[in-house]
Amino acid sequence: MITATDRHAWVRTAARNNAEWCEAMCHAHGLPGAFGDRAWTSEWRTPPLYPDAVTLAADATAWEVLADIDTRAPGCSVKDSFASMDLARDGFEVLFEAEWLHRPAGLAAPVPPPGIEWARLRTPGELAEWEAVWGGGQGLSGLFRAELLALNTTSVLAGYDTGGRVVAGAVASRSRSGAAVGISNLFASDDDLDGAWAGCLAAVAHWWPGEPVVGYEHGEDLAAAMRQGCVPVGPLRVWLASASEPVADPSV
Repeated sequence: MITATDRHAWVRTAARNNAEWCEAMCHAHGLPGAFGDRAWTSEWRTPPLYPDAVTLAADATAWEVLADIDTRAPGCSVKDSFASMDLARDGFEVLFEAEWLHRPAGLAAPVPPPGIEWARLRTPGELAEWEAVWGGGQGLSGLFRAELLALNTTSVLAGYDTGGRVVAGAVASRSRSGAAVGISNLFASDDDLDGAWAGCLAAVAHWWPGEPVVGYEHGEDLAAAMRQGCVPVGPLRVWLASASEPVADPSV
């Protein structure tokens, strides 16, 4: 039986893991953020699609979060990890809502579809090919920088078909504490999200055995993750400064 205490602990683990991934992405762009007890924040405008703050405590206040970010910069956003803040009075509006996910460490790895081989990327050329498929023509080339490949907590995973083409992928971010492996940016070029989740989870179980998986999704992406054993454990909300142009959600 999953208790409220379990869920709260898993949300805290997932939020911290996601904040560490956001920090890794920002660091790769030369824009390191800062961890506090109640939030991760960046005083600089973060790369496209990435939040300027991620809350780490359910009782974090708007003042604690907004004081350390540039709220005037176009695209300023806050990931409210516990869906517990009201930033409307501070000039923000809800961009989207989602569910944190937790997949227990002891759960058997799913069986991936045949004909797809998963690998960890090693070279900038491999990363560029992966990003081109991930982006699907959205004009976001250069977002995933080669510096990510040197991080021991971050692995970019690709699923290759028998012709050697990238057909699926994800980012796996291992918590610094070893508490979990976070999955983000999962995609499938043929829209087979179930197959992508199965292949990704099997790869994670191979490379990081015995560790739970965390992440967040919504919509059909959430449904696909749940069919592969991921359990929704709590809501999150992303706030966007009202004057900003809406952006797509890549579940980062």
